[in-house]
Amino acid sequence: MSSARSSDSFSVAIAGVAGRMGRQLAAVAYRHRLAIAGGSEVAGAPELGSDIGTLAGLPPLGLTPQSDPVAAAAGADVWLDFTRPEATLAALDALKHTNVRAAIIGTTGFTDAEENEIARAAAGLVIVKSGSFALGIKLLESLIRRAAASLGPDWDIEVLETHHNRKVDAPSGTALMLGEAAAEGRGKSLAELRAGPYDGRDAARAPGKIGFSVRRMGGVIGEHSVSFASDTEIVTLSHTSLDRAMFAEGAIKAAAWALNQSPGLYSMDDVLGLSGN
Repeated sequence: MSSARSSDSFSVAIAGVAGRMGRQLAAVAYRHRLAIAGGSEVAGAPELGSDIGTLAGLPPLGLTPQSDPVAAAAGADVWLDFTRPEATLAALDALKHTNVRAAIIGTTGFTDAEENEIARAAAGLVIVKSGSFALGIKLLESLIRRAAASLGPDWDIEVLETHHNRKVDAPSGTALMLGEAAAEGRGKSLAELRAGPYDGRDAARAPGKIGFSVRRMGGVIGEHSVSFASDTEIVTLSHTSLDRAMFAEGAIKAAAWALNQSPGLYSMDDVLGLSGN
């Protein structure tokens, strides 16, 4: 049986294809009439014997998830990965043995050392990596940068994010991205301005810092807000995710763009023409 609908564009392989985001990516790729070449799952996962199409609520595709990324990516042009850092890094290394030309990474929670590994992988692969592939988040990021520059250092900045109770990294990659935008608005890096958690008997807020608060509950897809507060007023900019499809739509847009680029590490700013390059 063929890998999916016939397509004159490109084919994708999906990491963690049996997960919530993996299934969404498969559904959106199918809706865009892209060829689904395969998908991966962890060794021992019960879904390894299930049809990828059936998992995503689609017609059967005649494909089952593979525990080996090389097998999963066979025949794919693009690797879509919204999994976990260790799995993403292993996949990037494995992709050297495939014909995959681009990787779209929505995984978050990387350490600085792991970020360096991704940068090295981009020497031979087009990588688009972002804390969020939601187009509305990119608008919010721009507004936060402008607000931070306009309001000045005497305004406190607090980032609040809420996600479902199964998310493992905190703060979320999107929250850190928004915090970085606020820091850039003040002409500094987030590493310089990020406040530690407010906890304990000596947790007073340091002036000029950017604070983060995290909530994990229920099935919340994602809520992010950034508040700017003076002694007399508060301005809050926020975004609420209603459907994981928005992340998948952004990833497919990034994939189409990536296939026309030279190897390197890119962001959604590059995809949307917001980077100024």
